[in-house]
Parts: sequence; structure tokens; C-alpha cells
Amino acid sequence: MPFALITGASRGIGRALAAELAGRGYHLLLTARSADQLTQVATELSQRHGVQAHTLALDLAEPGAATTLAAWAQAQTTELAVLVNNAGYGLWGRFEDLPLAAQQNMLQLNMLLPVELTHQLLPLLKAQPKAYILNIASTAAYQAVPTLTLYAASKAFLLTFSRGLRYELRDSPVSVTCLSPGATTTDFADRAGMSAGLQEVAAKLSMTPEQVAQAGIVAMLAGEAEVIPGALNKVSARLTGFVPKSITEKIAANIYEKHLK
Repeated sequence: MPFALITGASRGIGRALAAELAGRGYHLLLTARSADQLTQVATELSQRHGVQAHTLALDLAEPGAATTLAAWAQAQTTELAVLVNNAGYGLWGRFEDLPLAAQQNMLQLNMLLPVELTHQLLPLLKAQPKAYILNIASTAAYQAVPTLTLYAASKAFLLTFSRGLRYELRDSPVSVTCLSPGATTTDFADRAGMSAGLQEVAAKLSMTPEQVAQAGIVAMLAGEAEVIPGALNKVSARLTGFVPKSITEKIAANIYEKHLK
């Protein structure tokens, strides 16, 4: 049976993606920072679906993490058929007010880790009869978002990277899909440092991680280039291609900036 590697698999969308893949018969390679949470997820999914589940606790934002992770994955299996680049987070606030080191850490995780890991594992993926790369971006990838400036930029990078790589691999066994969720019931807002008022706004529009994961895996296996789960998310993201950027930026700022202290 083929294996799937999921980064950021201990909770939220990553955990839901692991469950969706296990339900389809994929053995799992799971990584995140928390060893205890990873073990819990691996045990639960292994028992429920009868698949193997191996874990590696690792701070994926550390330089060199991709090399460590790729070597570990290659030692576990020669049948890696799915790479899910899910690990990532956001920081909320004005660019000049947020610590530069924290923003660099976010960029390392959101952008450089997927690039490095994909580069190192691509030969193994190409050796399979059929393989998939699923990159987790965000609806923020489709426009600039003041106070989430670098987060949105990092997800725009991931979306563009996914589309370019997909075209390069068009004659190979590897299909690349980019999943761009909107608000989801995870701990994203807490880690980003968002205010309670802003979190209340987001909660009204949130999807569950399970809904997002199902949409992402279905699209990935169907060979789609992009998927935006949720009708409202899909419409709002697509409208950014028609509405002047100055207007979409003002709308986003009106939502996010007014909740800053």
C-alpha cells in the first residue's frame, strides 16, 4: 500500500487530512512539533482504519528540518505516493509592529519548508505509478490582506509555486493541487494573535477541518489544479480577479484593522 506524508498533522486541517487519507487506505507518515499529539493521532487512525502510521516530532520551522524529514520519510518507505505540505501559521498585526524574527520564522515554515521538502522528495514521488502533491494555501492567497500582509504573501507564493510546478510535471506521474481554505475552526486565529472580536467574526463563516480535508483530497485525487472549499469562499476569492485591488484591500483592511488595539 502507498504512503502519504503530512506535515503539521497533529491537529486541525492536518489531522483531518491524515484521517481522510487513512480512510482511503494510505499508510501515514505524520510530523509536527508535538510528540504526544502525533502519537495520539497515529494510534487513533491506525486502529480505526488498519493502516500503518509512523510519526516524527520535529520543529519544521528550523533550518534543515526538510532534510531531516525527507531522510526519515525515505527510510520508512520507497512507496511515497502523497506529499501534503500543510504546516504553516499566520501572524496578525502591522508589519512594522511584529517582531522580524517571528515573521521570518513564519516565512520559513509557510514557504521554504514546502519548497525544500518537495525538491528533496520529488524523485521518490516520480518513481511511483501515480503520485500527488497537495499544498495548503489560503483564500488570502488571492489578494493582499493588511495586518496579515506577510501571511497572505506567503500563501500567494505557495499558490503560484503549485501552479508552476504542476505545469512542469504535466508529463510525469505527479499531480500538484493547491487547497485554499477560508476561515476554519482550528487554532489558527489564536496562534496568529487575533483579537476575540475578530475571531467571533471569523467563526460565523468557518468550515470544519473535516469539510476542508474532504474537499482537498477529492480534488487532489481528481487531479485538479486548485480547490477553494465552500461556496462563499469560492465566490469571494474569484471576485478578486474582477474587483480593483485597491477596493479589495480596503475591504480587507476594514475587517482586520479595526480590531487592532
